[in-house]
Amino acid sequence: MATGLALAWRSPLLLAALLLTACVVALSARLPSWLLLALVATVITGGLFADARLAALDRSQLRGLIGHAVQSDVTLAQAPRLSSFGWSAVGKMRGEPVLIRANGRPLQLAIGQIVNVAGSLRPLEQGDRWLAVQHVRAILKLRSIEIVRRQRGGLPGFVDSIRARATVALSKQLPPAEAGLLRGMTLGDDSAMPTELRDAMRRSGLGHLVAASGANVALLVLLVFACGAALAAPRSARLAFALLAVALYVPLAGSGASIQRAGVMGAAGLVAALASRPSSRWYALLLAAVVTLAIDPLASEQVGWQLSFAAVAAIGLLASPLRSLFESRGAPPLISEPLALTAAATLGSAPVAAAAFGTLSLVSLPANLAAALLVAPVTWLGMVAALVGQLSSSLAAPLTWLAYWPLSALVAIARFSAALPAAQVNASGPAVAAGCLGLAVLVRFGRGRRYALAAGALFALLLGAAVIVSGRQTALAAPSVGTVRVSFLDVGQGDATLLQSDGHAALVDSGPPGSGIVERLRQSGVERLDLLVATHAQADHLGGADEVLEAMPVAALLDGRDRVVESEGKAMEASARRHNVPLIAAAAGDVVKLGSLRLEIVSPAAGSRAAPGADPNQRALVILVRSPGLRLLLTADAESDVLAPLGLSEIDVLKVSHHGSADQGLPRLLGRLQPRIAVIEVGAGNSYGHPTAEALDALRDAGVQTWRTDKDGTVRIELDRAGLHVQPST
Repeated sequence: MATGLALAWRSPLLLAALLLTACVVALSARLPSWLLLALVATVITGGLFADARLAALDRSQLRGLIGHAVQSDVTLAQAPRLSSFGWSAVGKMRGEPVLIRANGRPLQLAIGQIVNVAGSLRPLEQGDRWLAVQHVRAILKLRSIEIVRRQRGGLPGFVDSIRARATVALSKQLPPAEAGLLRGMTLGDDSAMPTELRDAMRRSGLGHLVAASGANVALLVLLVFACGAALAAPRSARLAFALLAVALYVPLAGSGASIQRAGVMGAAGLVAALASRPSSRWYALLLAAVVTLAIDPLASEQVGWQLSFAAVAAIGLLASPLRSLFESRGAPPLISEPLALTAAATLGSAPVAAAAFGTLSLVSLPANLAAALLVAPVTWLGMVAALVGQLSSSLAAPLTWLAYWPLSALVAIARFSAALPAAQVNASGPAVAAGCLGLAVLVRFGRGRRYALAAGALFALLLGAAVIVSGRQTALAAPSVGTVRVSFLDVGQGDATLLQSDGHAALVDSGPPGSGIVERLRQSGVERLDLLVATHAQADHLGGADEVLEAMPVAALLDGRDRVVESEGKAMEASARRHNVPLIAAAAGDVVKLGSLRLEIVSPAAGSRAAPGADPNQRALVILVRSPGLRLLLTADAESDVLAPLGLSEIDVLKVSHHGSADQGLPRLLGRLQPRIAVIEVGAGNSYGHPTAEALDALRDAGVQTWRTDKDGTVRIELDRAGLHVQPST
């Protein structure tokens, strides 16, 4: 049934292949004919049900509104999440999911609140598949929002009110990071966590702690049993109350794929215990698959669903032999049990993560082991605090105060692990899958001499095949949390500067047409941009912008063309409008926050206009990039006559103007700015004579360490705890 629900609806050809496989398996097992017919009928039934369910879910009343301005009530289905450019949240408009995107900071909004919104609906694009599998119909660009009433009614409203009181109680007397983490670990809602902590949890392999799952359900059942034992309640009453608690906790924790799976498996085990029947992990897992896929046949395409089921399946297959292996090596049960569970879950989930995100956390296993003993006390204290908070948040305050200590330790573990060199690396899905499969085979069958050679050969064969298939991986991993990376990309005679911080990325200029800018970005570990900047209307600065816009998601485009019309700028604008990327005019005083970076526009002056036929270089966007320990000046092609009147103070890094052209005012400017490092973005053998001898002499006389992309290739500068480091690519 699970197979039919997950796969049979996709195509008649796949359905036929599934049925043929089922028949082959049944005949080889010599099953009775009636059982064979039942097997075939079940697969077909699953596929037909999934097809009908998807048809019902895809019935839309919003198609006629997409592309138009709308004003409507929306019920929030998730709490707003902050980003560099505002906030976003999924809500239901006319009963159908839409993604709300807005600038600024959100109102104090919670799940279940009903708001009246005004804005424009745009369709999903190719890069929005992650929304499509959640049945999100459109993206609402918000213009205004107003709270209609505090919450929806009925049973969902009752659950919302419990969640709201629990949220207040869990935040009582805690700093933002610890409060957001406690809320995530208790209610599966990480929207209140600071962005840097959320990224640190992901990089360190601890992100699963804030996705309510099987551990939460198991700890909840243990808590109910402990309370029942303290009250001398009979076993049947404890089982019944535990079942009731699980039924309430699943919608309270957001009803995501992992908590749905855990809820079904937990309920199956409790029902089996109530009936005095033995429980089966595999039966419960398949039952959870059937239930979740019957609710939503597209659930199997969601990464959360895949990670949850892969981890539990791996635990069922590998935890016991791993525990035996560790104990045979002298590890005590206190260590061998969490180590076996963590290692098994990692082997199961790593291929899914690598395939979905292209990354692998190398610190996941030690980070999870360090956190293992802290998870239970935090979760129990959070659950009790949420329960007591239904009466009074003040009564819950001592519990959250107690939770602060293990919470702060978890925060420290996440930040420390994420900051380690190569904490997270780019990885090929096939290669990781081959490695994990080979290790799993070794764990299951490699303990005896008879299987060791075969398992080792299989491991080597799979790994070699994966390397051949995936090819050589040249992409860098994104910088670790707390590290800033600035890459002056080698795009020939043009500018392209990549800024990366805390999981965010911005590209300032995109080089000339055909410069390979998209390949350079992917080699830098970038698959989406929070911001694309076109400093001015010249082909060597925005010629590759349309290629970038066509190749990857871009959240916003900072447009510095200043009304100058030329062919490359028109191509950029057309691509931006085709992909619904907002074009934002910029001027001095505007600020964009990108992770720990602050991008300040310092020129041209707000309200000023270029004279007809004026040199675009004079009106190029000049950007001062700030971060603790770094002041970087990106000058585009604006030379000293533009920069000198801006009143700039000392900086650390200078992007030399106009590819190192002759500039009489450069020595005086260097005396004021006193940069330690300068980078010239210039093409090898260019016909302009860039960089000029005058510019190079001025930089040498000022004692500035100078790098140039025509000789050094892409120049990367990283700022971490140890300071600034320069790394050329040649």
